[in-house]
Amino acid sequence: MKLYGHATSPYVRKVRIALREKNIRFEWIQESPHDAGNRIAALNPLGKVPVMETDDGRVLFDSALLIEYIDTLTPERLIPSAEPERLRALLWNTLGTGIVDAAVARLLEDRRPASEKSQDFIARQEDKIARALAWADKADRGRAYLVGERFSIADLGLGVALEYIDFRYPHDWRSQHPRLARWLAGISTRGSFAETLPPGMERALDAPH
Repeated sequence: MKLYGHATSPYVRKVRIALREKNIRFEWIQESPHDAGNRIAALNPLGKVPVMETDDGRVLFDSALLIEYIDTLTPERLIPSAEPERLRALLWNTLGTGIVDAAVARLLEDRRPASEKSQDFIARQEDKIARALAWADKADRGRAYLVGERFSIADLGLGVALEYIDFRYPHDWRSQHPRLARWLAGISTRGSFAETLPPGMERALDAPH
């Protein structure tokens, strides 16, 4: 199978982590919708990454759909099959996706010319992130893993989100949420996370917080 996307996209990174966690071989084609002559729009009418070409010739897009497809390829599941674990895991992943969405929106707005950017919009995205971090720090969860006794979509989704904050919206959230920081420190040591760090994120993660 082929996975199209660029290294700094947190949505692409989620899919790469899922593939590595399940030891599925794939060809990664580094391509951005903004690259001249890119094939993304021809594959995905929405013009977004990640995009996947499966071994049987199908084209799939959107990180949530790709992870759901990937999860069917091996017996060990990232998305728990039984309730209430399944719903809890998906809720954590939804929180992580929302954090990423807010961080991306904040980043894009902040990159606009000073005369055009909205500080109110930026502040709203930062408020969303702050509320999500507070919720995650206080919520009932496991010690090493958010749901159950093994790594799941919950850990994948929130772990990528927190590291993306360090990358694109660095601020001292750890001192306010030490329990959450300790959890992330454990998850970040996984090979799938270490192997998919985008260029520049190493410095962000190693910097003092």
